[in-house]
Amino acid sequence: MASENHIYKMSNAGGFKSLNRYYDMLAGNTTWNPWSPTGAYDALATVTVGGTNVSTIDFVGIPTGYKHLQLRYNQRTNTGGVINTTMTFNGDTAANYSWHGLYGDGTSALALGAASSSNVFTGVASSTATTFSVGVIDILDYANTNKFKTVRTLCGADWNGSGYSVMYSGNWRSTNAVTSISFAFANAATQYTTYALFGVK
Repeated sequence: MASENHIYKMSNAGGFKSLNRYYDMLAGNTTWNPWSPTGAYDALATVTVGGTNVSTIDFVGIPTGYKHLQLRYNQRTNTGGVINTTMTFNGDTAANYSWHGLYGDGTSALALGAASSSNVFTGVASSTATTFSVGVIDILDYANTNKFKTVRTLCGADWNGSGYSVMYSGNWRSTNAVTSISFAFANAATQYTTYALFGVK
């Protein structure tokens, strides 16, 4: 009945009375569309540092219509040591943020935080040449005007045998929808540092 080049769909209403022939496995499928899943990510914007070091990276005009936001980064700075990066929303640099974090370096752990801060910590930056730290930041319910905004971050950095794994969580004590995000570096971010913003449906 079948040939090598076709896919068949048979109806069992009263027996195999009809047969449809398709050239594609998904043709004629009206109940499942794998390309429109719930929870999909849409790429909204990407910033990559060029040949000139920068002290901030900004995302403005963030659209509504998504459930959450996610940022993914790799970054490097021009100085040594543990260099923290921070984030603010909508240009708000008042003490409207709270956060806490946990560092681990393989031999010891450190907990820290702030109940009232002018920003949220979002990661550490590598300072070893050609070695970049990485991180994922989730901003939950960013457009919901009935709650404060919650942030969580997983990140890590390696310095050729030493480094950190870090977890942060925090909030922005505002019910305003997030329309812009600014990242600040304790020291300048170097070439090829990249931040990518995604909307989560």
